[in-house]
Amino acid sequence: MTDSLEYNDINAEVRGVLSSGRLKLTDQNIIFKNNKTGKVEQISVDDIDLINSQKFVGTWGLRVITKSGALHRFTGFRDSEHEKLGKFIKDAYSQEMVEKEMCVKGWNWGTARFMGSVLSFDKDSKTIFEVPLSNVSQCVTGKNEVTLEYHQNDDATVGLLEMRFHIPAVESADDDPVEKFHQNVMSKASVISASGESIAIFREIQILTPRGRYDIKIFSTFFQLHGKTFDYKIPMDSVLRLFMLPHKDSRQMFFVLSLDPPIKQGQTRYHYLVLLFAPDEETTIALPFSEAELRDKYEGKLEKELSGPVYEVMGKVMKVLIGRKITGPGNFIGHSGTAAVGCSYKAAAGYLYPLERGFIYIHKPPLHIRFEEISSVNFARSGGSTRSFDFEVTLKNGTVHIFSSIEKEEYAKLFDFITQKKLHVSNMGKDKSGFKDVDFGDSDNENEPDAYLARLKAEAREKEEEDDDGDDSDEESTDEDFKPNENESDVAEEYDSNVEDDSDDDSDASGGGGDGGTDGSPKKKHKEKKNEKKEKTHQKEKIKKPTKKKDTGKPKRGTSAFMLWLNDTRESIKRENPGIKVTEIAKKVGEMWKELKDKSKWEEAANKDKIRYQEEMRNYKTGAGGGSEDEKGGTSKATKKRKSEPSPSKKANNSGSGFKSKEYISDDESTSDDQEKVKEIPKKNKSTAEDKDKNSKKSEGEDSDDASNASEDDDEEEDEGSD
Repeated sequence: MTDSLEYNDINAEVRGVLSSGRLKLTDQNIIFKNNKTGKVEQISVDDIDLINSQKFVGTWGLRVITKSGALHRFTGFRDSEHEKLGKFIKDAYSQEMVEKEMCVKGWNWGTARFMGSVLSFDKDSKTIFEVPLSNVSQCVTGKNEVTLEYHQNDDATVGLLEMRFHIPAVESADDDPVEKFHQNVMSKASVISASGESIAIFREIQILTPRGRYDIKIFSTFFQLHGKTFDYKIPMDSVLRLFMLPHKDSRQMFFVLSLDPPIKQGQTRYHYLVLLFAPDEETTIALPFSEAELRDKYEGKLEKELSGPVYEVMGKVMKVLIGRKITGPGNFIGHSGTAAVGCSYKAAAGYLYPLERGFIYIHKPPLHIRFEEISSVNFARSGGSTRSFDFEVTLKNGTVHIFSSIEKEEYAKLFDFITQKKLHVSNMGKDKSGFKDVDFGDSDNENEPDAYLARLKAEAREKEEEDDDGDDSDEESTDEDFKPNENESDVAEEYDSNVEDDSDDDSDASGGGGDGGTDGSPKKKHKEKKNEKKEKTHQKEKIKKPTKKKDTGKPKRGTSAFMLWLNDTRESIKRENPGIKVTEIAKKVGEMWKELKDKSKWEEAANKDKIRYQEEMRNYKTGAGGGSEDEKGGTSKATKKRKSEPSPSKKANNSGSGFKSKEYISDDESTSDDQEKVKEIPKKNKSTAEDKDKNSKKSEGEDSDDASNASEDDDEEEDEGSD
């Protein structure tokens, strides 16, 4: 069995526009899947009549003609794939991939040839251009002239509207060449005419998009919507998907048809038809086919007489004639017990249906999102309320769809569905369980869990982990204004433990009369507030950490196999691709490395370089190339000493449970003559001796400051005693 070939970045011609998608060639079919619409087209091997290679602008492609006369063109192949693809086509399809030569001289006269559903305009043996007649919407004749009009594609920035051919009159010909040309075009053109008998008619069907009541007439190749104001004729091959979905109230049914191309009403485009049915409405129709036709043409999938609910009968007829499956709700069941989730989209209320392979929103405007289009989903808080949440869907092309005001009870069900389908949740972070334990509680309850807060906490945890992995240079900055040696005497005075204890003085100071002696007095409160402020200032002081220096002796890391290969082939790549952009050459290099089959040479060299790096690192860590601990970014001795010393407040607290530090506050800002300096003399404590030992270890400058402060205190005590 021949292996298949698959290409992920191939363009196919769809109504005059190159649409990107994936092409797969097997020994049974040629399959193309459109990335935008998800539509899959298959060409059977038995139906292939001719395969050519054809040059396009900047690349080359395949030209496939089927036995029915249909033309398919695929482009975007690289030059290096020409030989491989030609060999596969010869082995699998028994076809020689001969190049289709094009005329590039700019002739505007030639010979028109009809081959199947393709109009080829040739000069001698070379083709000037080809026109697929399935793109022709109308053909108008005149005297010695034929005009072709084309279907328009909304995705095309520039579209071909019409083309005129001048056909010279031939006197000896029996048939009119203009009329003959017209007949050949109309036999294969996509021109819809409502002549003939319809297969089925459904009267007064309610349609939400476009809004109104229409009679639906179904023909073999198209169906017609006939309303009071507008009529639409929709080809069967323009229907991409069919959906049959129950309303959330279980009393109505939605029947949705996805269209490409959409129907037009002025400048408005309708990509979806949304039909609404009541389940109790029933009908009976008789199809105008014989039993033999039903058996041969439709393989017995239709019966001559159909009866039942209107939506079932219409769905069955559409399914057989269009050849598409009807998609129903998946295994998702919401909190309400239905397959629908009530929400809002673009300020309009509707229903979101999680399906097996995507989401569909009904109905204003309808929207279908396939899982393969989704890059990530996100759960967000809804407008500051905890009663509901938002569900955000980000597509791979960057588009974001937000479904808002979803009830909080639907969160757990929707999250389980997302997890089951293995969709990426962007705000889950490293907490793989998500926020299942979060309750979107009542906003009136102050103690309720907050889903938005939980998400922020999860993101904060993730950020902290990233910060921990970073360098020391990312830590907090140092307070440059802090100079510990300048104000050390003031700090020592505030927390001076070398003070005599006097219970009587303490009782007098705390309970004595006057404006500043009462516990509840303004001066007392002001003093305590100022002391608290000093303590906070002291605790917030930061110690500057040493800057991490770069170690020049550290071994160089091993080089990867890709970089070794790139270093050897860089010059040859530049020579083969002169003038190519940096972004394009990077993409090309990645593709070349991916397609390289034998990488053993580079991988072996990379392994050797990796072993070299490991050997050098072992020597470096044992002292061969490492510097001092401080040079490697370790903590300096001064910093370690500073961290090991307890703060003055801890010294005071550890000295004894009954100890109170000496406090002296001067209120210079007060202008009142009645205000006085407030002073507290703490009681004596057993820890006085220990404190004296600690104070004896201070520097000479500190001792002199303490002595001067003590003398000042003695003078103040005498003044207070005299008062």
